[in-house]
Amino acid sequence: MSFIDGLHPRIPFNPAKWSGGAITPRIVVLHDTAGPLDAGSSRDYLRDNDQKVSVHFVLERDGGIEQQVRVGHRANHAGRSNYHGRSGVNDFSVGIEIVNPGRMTRFSATEAQAWYGRRFDIGEHGIQEIETPQHGRGLWMPYTEVQLSSLKHLLRNLFEGVPTLTDITTHWYISPGRKVDTNPLFPLEHMRSLIFGREDPLDAAEDEVAVDVPGEEFVKIEVPDDALNMRRWPSFNPNVMARIPDGAVVPVTRCGEFGGRAWLKVIYGGHEGWIVGRYAAPIVHSKGRAAS
Repeated sequence: MSFIDGLHPRIPFNPAKWSGGAITPRIVVLHDTAGPLDAGSSRDYLRDNDQKVSVHFVLERDGGIEQQVRVGHRANHAGRSNYHGRSGVNDFSVGIEIVNPGRMTRFSATEAQAWYGRRFDIGEHGIQEIETPQHGRGLWMPYTEVQLSSLKHLLRNLFEGVPTLTDITTHWYISPGRKVDTNPLFPLEHMRSLIFGREDPLDAAEDEVAVDVPGEEFVKIEVPDDALNMRRWPSFNPNVMARIPDGAVVPVTRCGEFGGRAWLKVIYGGHEGWIVGRYAAPIVHSKGRAAS
């Protein structure tokens, strides 16, 4: 997809108040808005504020995108930052803000609270408590599937239309210890593999190692916690797509051993994903009757 004078021909452009001079983009930096989820809230703030903050693209929860700074012009999205020894990342990057509340704290057993006071039902939003060296401990909300799909298309357009771009990174990577976005649930390496035309090694392993499960086979989730992570591919890298409640019965479509562990591919909530086999008790359904 070609950019015309730095603009995507099919994405609405509403210019930000703060936009700098011409740059040569080398990398794309992904951010979380860490603000309200209401459509337009973060978008409007980033377009017009007194903190001199700006970004090239804003990606809503429903997958909608607005462009606010022309690609090839400077936006103020990275702050104090360094990429592989080169400081001042604003001078050579494209910034994309993804609407997400960012790190949250536990308000109660069933609610997480964002820094701005909004509370979210943990089960309803699939919120996970995760700790990593880069992010610390927190409660994190998954990105929507339509967000990730929309981001994938935007990134493909950028790397096809801007030949100087070479990498995709995150705010926490260029500002370690100061920033924690994108959150631990963002599938960075998987997204990189999709954009750079490399087959994800775990996807390839799935094709080579996993086998289809014949007939109708179901398993019952049995975990010491209240729910089990369902993942996009059989790995403990940040790629959680849903949480399956303890006691739920789900159909199995594939199985295989990855990294020395047995994994099952199951269907839950209208999506297919992988779970660790040790937390699934087999229940075989045959001709409408079940036996365990």
